[in-house]
Amino acid sequence: MSASEFLSPAIGRLVIAWFFLAQVAFYGGDWNATVELMTFRGIPAAPFMLLVALLLLVMGSLSLILGFHTRYGALLLFAVTIIATVLLHNFWQIHDNPVARHADFELFACGIAIAGGLLILMGVGPGPLAVDNSGKKKK
Repeated sequence: MSASEFLSPAIGRLVIAWFFLAQVAFYGGDWNATVELMTFRGIPAAPFMLLVALLLLVMGSLSLILGFHTRYGALLLFAVTIIATVLLHNFWQIHDNPVARHADFELFACGIAIAGGLLILMGVGPGPLAVDNSGKKKK
């Protein structure tokens, strides 16, 4: 096994986890503005939904950092990402402002791309540097 095959999955997991933890810090750190945005977008019980989303993001990120139940952590992050992307970046409903529509499309596309990366992680697993693989014998 090459060094890149050994290290890349772990570094990739850390980068993805960093992204989601940065989102937790950003949206949790500006709680009122985030709740206001969610309410504007029609999300019911916005404070509760934000709390649930942030907790799920932290749990999924910790799973990726440790490589512990990595596929489930990636699935959790995938689900939250798809739900948030569709609910908060519904560019297809913006007809009167092309700039806002384009901006929302860009955020939607980024969310879908991140979800795709999480699907790859679910498929290939955490790599050799993970708690999931700590007791397994090398081939």
